[in-house]
Amino acid sequence: MEEIKKISFEDKNYPNLLKKIQKPPKELYLKGNILSDELCFAIVGTRRFSSYGKQVAWDMAGDLSESGLTIVSGLAPGIDTFAHSSVIERNKRTIAVLGTGLDEKSIYPQSNLRLAKKIIEKGGTLLSEYPPGTRGTRFTFPQRNRIISGLSLGVLVIEAKEKSGSLITANCAFSQKRKVFAVPGSIYSSNSQGCHYLIKKGAKLIQTSQDILQELNLSGKKNKEKLMGENEEENIILKTLLEGSLHIDEIIKKAKLQTSIVNKTLTILEIKNKIRNLGGNIYAINNR
Repeated sequence: MEEIKKISFEDKNYPNLLKKIQKPPKELYLKGNILSDELCFAIVGTRRFSSYGKQVAWDMAGDLSESGLTIVSGLAPGIDTFAHSSVIERNKRTIAVLGTGLDEKSIYPQSNLRLAKKIIEKGGTLLSEYPPGTRGTRFTFPQRNRIISGLSLGVLVIEAKEKSGSLITANCAFSQKRKVFAVPGSIYSSNSQGCHYLIKKGAKLIQTSQDILQELNLSGKKNKEKLMGENEEENIILKTLLEGSLHIDEIIKKAKLQTSIVNKTLTILEIKNKIRNLGGNIYAINNR
């Protein structure tokens, strides 16, 4: 991986927004490059995600990156990983803020070491206030959350339980006078309780990336071409998935098609990049 660089608060490349927070890091360690004035936006959420959360993270991160925003997250498993990965797939820029040193042995989680390398390969950045050799602790991870929000114009929380590290990031954003956004979910889902709490506290409820771009006074892609298949079976399945991700058994039930036809059509639609397998035979529209 690329060598680790260090910049101080006085460096011309030190991020301007980060300078404005209370107690900004005096030094930053990084792999890749950092720009003082780039427009960043943070996406965070739970490690124990649902298929709904995964789909939202993938779509939101992709749409916002294609609208010119650099997506910031924490490299954690779950929602953070999907946000970074979606941006990488689109060959856009993402910043991972770590609660450890940036040397390969210290990076946490080690399961995302490959993702960390891909971020650098695609022109992104790994960032930390901790020197090489620093292992993560119960103190370092909450501390880094103020940097995630501090770099960003706003923070989107996609899924979070009542007691979640994502809420720490959101509360940092509130105190830093940054905009906070939250994705609503089922009132029966524990993963939505944190988001609903934030909405009650003043976070903006969002349904599309356009909600965020409008709130930030930024323009984005407004006109997406209508999603169409090339035959009746494709159109039936695409229409079935328009309301959200579904397990293959539910698709077969709702589409009222033979199992063999559904299996074949799902494979074809996935090859055409019109749908995505979220894992466990759960499929969703690919809003790329």
